[in-house]
Amino acid sequence: MPHATAKIRAARASIATACGLAVLKLITGLATGSMAVLASAVDSLLDILMSGVNYLAIRQADQPADQSHPFGHGKYETVATLIQSLVITLSGAWIIFESIRRLRDGVELTGLGGGMAVLMISTAASFAIARHLRKVAKATDSSALQADSLHFAMDVYTNLALLAGLALISWLNLPWLDPALSILVGLYIIYEAVKLLRNGLHDVLDAELPDGLRQEIAGLIEAHRGELIGYHNLRTRRAGSQKIMDFHLTVCKELTVKEAHDIADELEKKIEREILGSDVTIHIEPCQRSECPGRQNCHTEK
Repeated sequence: MPHATAKIRAARASIATACGLAVLKLITGLATGSMAVLASAVDSLLDILMSGVNYLAIRQADQPADQSHPFGHGKYETVATLIQSLVITLSGAWIIFESIRRLRDGVELTGLGGGMAVLMISTAASFAIARHLRKVAKATDSSALQADSLHFAMDVYTNLALLAGLALISWLNLPWLDPALSILVGLYIIYEAVKLLRNGLHDVLDAELPDGLRQEIAGLIEAHRGELIGYHNLRTRRAGSQKIMDFHLTVCKELTVKEAHDIADELEKKIEREILGSDVTIHIEPCQRSECPGRQNCHTEK
């Protein structure tokens, strides 16, 4: 299955799951008066928004480069990640604010068994969709799906914590524990949102690719050492699923233009095969040695 199709299908599955969970939690939260369930419902409503944004961003990001966007549309995924982080932060802040109000004013809880059942269903569904999204994100190297996967994985942990809290409230009659746990959930949501924001800003500010990936690129270039003298000025950055890189390649000055071009072209294709989503640009430079040892020996001079 092409990567674009896999990403779009995963985004659709994410939207469907989020819609089902949001409706179920919202009805149960309003019926029971539990801030914990309502906080989880708000999180699922945000999942709908975020998954929708991801779906639109992924469709746009996979469009080919055009005259207005010669480097492609990959940063639409980055924009989706930034939007997610900001909206998730606001949701966490709202949950904390409402929970503090309830701690101060008090609230009556009813039908906690139904809330616990909903949270168990939500935990199972979130776990399943998080695994699926993570698998597709890894296969396609999609930052937007990775962010979506992280959000659903976060739901698993928060639902389990809230489930344990509702059980304690039911057994020990501690209604204040409901908003208190919701405050912890809100803080956790903000913490995860800040991490998403930081990763998105790295892409916007054209930060270098991770060291491990740069070393892999260097290894692929070094494998061509027999056909070239060296390389320098390796620059890398990310735009959504795209990994954009360029560098200068030094070859023997006695090579013809076609020979030098063929070496660069072969190296570009090799990197693009080995590293998913690569966009490679190579600048050819001739050897600057004043006394050329000849084509057969030039590449042995490091």
